[in-house]
Amino acid sequence: MTILVTGGAGFIGSNFIIDWLEARDEPVINLDKLTYAGNLENLAGLRGDPRYAFFQGDIGDRGLIERLLEKHQPRAVINFAAESHVDRSIHGPGDFVQTNIVGTFNLLECVRAYFAAMDDSGRAAFRFLHVLTDEVYGSLPAGAPAFAETHRYEPNSPYSASKAASDHLVRAYHHTYGLPALTTNCSNNYGPYQFPEKLIPLMIVNALAGERLPVYGDGMQIRDWLYVSDHCAAIRRVLDAGRPGETYNIGGWNEKPNLDIVRAIVGLLDELRPRSDGKSYGGQIAYVADRPGHDRRYAIDAGKIERELGWRPAETFTSGIRKTVLWYLDHPDWIANVRSGAYRDWLEKNYADRSR
Repeated sequence: MTILVTGGAGFIGSNFIIDWLEARDEPVINLDKLTYAGNLENLAGLRGDPRYAFFQGDIGDRGLIERLLEKHQPRAVINFAAESHVDRSIHGPGDFVQTNIVGTFNLLECVRAYFAAMDDSGRAAFRFLHVLTDEVYGSLPAGAPAFAETHRYEPNSPYSASKAASDHLVRAYHHTYGLPALTTNCSNNYGPYQFPEKLIPLMIVNALAGERLPVYGDGMQIRDWLYVSDHCAAIRRVLDAGRPGETYNIGGWNEKPNLDIVRAIVGLLDELRPRSDGKSYGGQIAYVADRPGHDRRYAIDAGKIERELGWRPAETFTSGIRKTVLWYLDHPDWIANVRSGAYRDWLEKNYADRSR
């Protein structure tokens, strides 16, 4: 028994593989293109583990996918592979269309052929699990009910539009070809190994470097926050017991404005790694021009997965954010390695014209 994970060197994918091999002995094949956010250092602890194998490649490479499926005969494919940063999608939407839509299509075509060639018992056991985001649902007004699985899709960025398109493809392959597909839509993840373009690691890394903490607009954009290990546990549960053709929303029951997140990080850093001058890191907060089309509020109703599959997050935001800050404080070498020239160039490109 083996599973194939695509995008397994990214933030959520690498956490999933680490958690998977801690929870069970079933081998993992990891396929990752190793773009800027793919980092094999995340998985350094698995070097030499006979249950783990890595292959560098693109989900758009049909020949490679076909060879991996034929050789390793996985009983499940979990697709994390995606371009996933809204700001980058605004600057360059083409990469998002190519990876999230065309890449998913190519992966589905390979998996469809692989599934069709199985015997009855193999088809009964096989699953294709597609990992998505709550951003496909668009923006919620204040006081509106949280996103349920039946909420209409209203993507507002090139990123979320490309993810919504990939979801429609997965749904079509289930209904047209009988592919036993499962879809999960998660809220904002945070935790170890997250590339510091996202809010939480960006604030931690910039604070420690003595740089400004850029907050978009008034900072009152609301998100639901999900600790990454909770997300990984939910995916395992959906893979084990989810009904093919179904969508499961995965959230942390933690709706908070971005500014509150930044202030929580500041408070923890003031406690755990005080500045040498005795001042608070809060003095580094800088309000900058908002990004175009910034969704005001996301919120996940994770009631379905709790009712049907018995999953609920183990971490509160208070416990999860403390674990996250401590991890970054304990891994300065990891931070130094990801803050490369390319990363610095991206920060300059995205934030240079946002001064207010």
